[in-house]
Amino acid sequence: MILFDTHAHLDDEGYDADRDDMIQRARAAGVAHIVNVGYDLESSLRSIRLAEKYDLIYAAVGVHPHGADEAEPGYLEELEKMAAHPKVVALGEMGLDYYRDLSPRPVQLKVFQEQMALAKKLKKPIIIHDRDAHGDIMELLREEGLGPSGGVMHCYSGSWEMAKECLAMGFYISIAGPVTFPNAPKLKDVAASVPLDRLLIETDAPYLTPVPHRGKRNESAYVAYTAKEIARLRGMETEDLARLCAENGRKFFRIA
Repeated sequence: MILFDTHAHLDDEGYDADRDDMIQRARAAGVAHIVNVGYDLESSLRSIRLAEKYDLIYAAVGVHPHGADEAEPGYLEELEKMAAHPKVVALGEMGLDYYRDLSPRPVQLKVFQEQMALAKKLKKPIIIHDRDAHGDIMELLREEGLGPSGGVMHCYSGSWEMAKECLAMGFYISIAGPVTFPNAPKLKDVAASVPLDRLLIETDAPYLTPVPHRGKRNESAYVAYTAKEIARLRGMETEDLARLCAENGRKFFRIA
């Protein structure tokens, strides 16, 4: 089986004791590629270092809405420098988070808009974080428009109606471990309905661990459980679903 974990945070300190072993488990499970995603300047640099160390890892660089109010003057210039690295395949994660509201909403919006503009300038795809902010996310996307390099709605949690609008804008939809939870009918419906050529899968490790490991630390090997559940929902073989999602990931992130 060929798998692509399109969104993980393997630089997290929770992996410090066994990171090499964890990545080897991912390889053994069939994971061919992982995109490690930054959430501030430091984690973005760590993502690049991981990508330099491991051939299967690529990096995304960006500022998460939680840290928007800590984005100092010059942060865009730093992101632009990092984005020039040959293994940086996207900008993100960026977006809005109204669930925890760790940064003032106007600041979240400003930093999101600034990163979207940078991505258009650099012709890089974007990775969007959206938690309990569907209305403002969609309004901003309608106003700003998606750049020519496209984008992905990471760890999708919206409705099928919203997904259809995102797809019409040119987005990919990425599904994470919660699709395996028994109390996720809306997400299961989305996962069964997204066109196969616009579907991605991810772990968001170390978070959102799928069944049967829910409650424990997530890791890239577990993206296989997400693939298995989506394949079940669509009446497909898991290997076929995984292969198609991996092909989509390589196309989206422009990985040969």
